[in-house]
Amino acid sequence: MREQTPTNSGDRLVRIGGIVFVLGAVATLVTVAPLFLGTTPFPVYMFCLSMLMGVGFLIAAAGVLKSAAAGRRAAREARAATAARRPSAQEPSAQAASGAGSGR
Repeated sequence: MREQTPTNSGDRLVRIGGIVFVLGAVATLVTVAPLFLGTTPFPVYMFCLSMLMGVGFLIAAAGVLKSAAAGRRAAREARAATAARRPSAQEPSAQAASGAGSGR
């Protein structure tokens, strides 16, 4: 299945964003745990590491948007290719005026 599904950069961004989000979640748990346990809190830079959750979410969201844009682009190209191969059909009003669909 892996060989059939090409991975694009949008999928890669979602994976990277998920990893960064998990790292931020772990940093948040490690940073907040001393506050509940009554021990000495960590330095301020540890609280800054907790912001990785938001950064990871933004990276993943950018990947989803990039994948969606690539999917729309591929659908648009496929629709244009299908329309180019199809012979030009008469407009429905021209067919009704000529009586083509009346069965006479």
